[in-house]
Amino acid sequence: MERLLASYRAIPSGAVVRLAKKTSNLFRARAATTAPGLDVSGLGQVIAVDPRARTADVAGMTTYEDLVAATLPYGLAPLVVPQLKTITLGGAVTGLGIESTSFRNGLPHESVLEMDILTGAGEIVTATPTGEHADLFHGFPNSYGTLGYSVRLKIELEAVKPYVALRHVRFHDLRTLETELERIVTERSYQGEQVDYLDGVVFSATESYLTLGRQTDEPGPVSDYTGMDIYYRSLQHDDGVRTDRLTIADYLWRWDTDWFWCSRAFGTQNPKIRRFWPKSLRRSSFYWKLVALDRKYHVDDRRRARKGLAPQERVVQDIEVPVHRTADFAEWFLREIPIEPIWLCPLRLRETGAADGSRPWPLYPLEPRHTYVNFGFWSAVPTVPGRPEGAANRAIEKIVSEFDGHKSLYSDAYYDEAEFAQLYGGQTYTALKNRYDPDQRLLNLYSKAVQRK
Repeated sequence: MERLLASYRAIPSGAVVRLAKKTSNLFRARAATTAPGLDVSGLGQVIAVDPRARTADVAGMTTYEDLVAATLPYGLAPLVVPQLKTITLGGAVTGLGIESTSFRNGLPHESVLEMDILTGAGEIVTATPTGEHADLFHGFPNSYGTLGYSVRLKIELEAVKPYVALRHVRFHDLRTLETELERIVTERSYQGEQVDYLDGVVFSATESYLTLGRQTDEPGPVSDYTGMDIYYRSLQHDDGVRTDRLTIADYLWRWDTDWFWCSRAFGTQNPKIRRFWPKSLRRSSFYWKLVALDRKYHVDDRRRARKGLAPQERVVQDIEVPVHRTADFAEWFLREIPIEPIWLCPLRLRETGAADGSRPWPLYPLEPRHTYVNFGFWSAVPTVPGRPEGAANRAIEKIVSEFDGHKSLYSDAYYDEAEFAQLYGGQTYTALKNRYDPDQRLLNLYSKAVQRK
């Protein structure tokens, strides 16, 4: 704590406070700065796991890889484990995270019991759902470090079994997938069998899959997708249902080895290359470093220019729309944006004893008792001469708003200030900013997410 506070005080009063962090899972550019960063090097450990209470106290910069490694020996896991190993708990709470338990457990911030937060005012406060700083507790999710940084979080855990039995269900049209997805979320079962995990992949308008996971302690053979086999390709089949089994650890990190399917951009899925690519470097954190180098030196744009091709627009986004708009959005996207596959993940806010069924999360206002479907797409499309910067991303933002959806802010955004305020907290955010960062030591959310400061 003292090191953190000393680091904060060492940052010049006129400089914006930023994290001194080597890695990031953000995909939006930031303005350069010469000011020293906030030293968070002491915030990367699991403080304690209480297997009886099923809780964990965790420092804010702890990665989910380390958190899961600490909880699985007790047969426990966080209620939601985002897909990539180097996502931090604090990052998933302040920036939102999602995974295949979100249809029953909501989002990562909903399993937080209390947080110690270093505010923009340079104070460490403890925020709980009903205490003095309840406004910060509820306003922290989706604030992206513009109100403060989590120092410690106490979170709920859930019991897990050693294996996950998978069923990959093939659909030939998106309307049928939408109907079945909504039913599974409601009933939490499929053909009489319990569903503990639920996500999906759209390869095309006529080829899509829902993957249904069931926890089990039944012994038996398991697959391994950290070697030559590639997980997302294992989903594909002609018709009906394909089954599979993974250990719980391999299931939680099933997407990390190939960064979903994005490793193909580096040739890693080519068997001739994969065989010699070190297994320790088949992980999202290493691919992200390659992307950072490309962004710094414009390697791909230069390569395309030599071939007479236009530069590309990066389209790296997660959005969600109400479940009844699933097929509408997928059909629009496949028609307008030349990117595939697309990841699907349903979510619902966790229900509480509150009259409206859930806690308020004003900076990312989802409706309680409503099912949404998250779409993840991570690639690039060719730019078109005469179109404005970010044309594809702007089109996505427009259709998502038309469908009463939301967009995560970890990547490029183009909203005007009024629409942004309407979507992401408005006056509630302004009141929080004035209370917890009165001297504006931290960037505001619009400046950070849209203006790339």
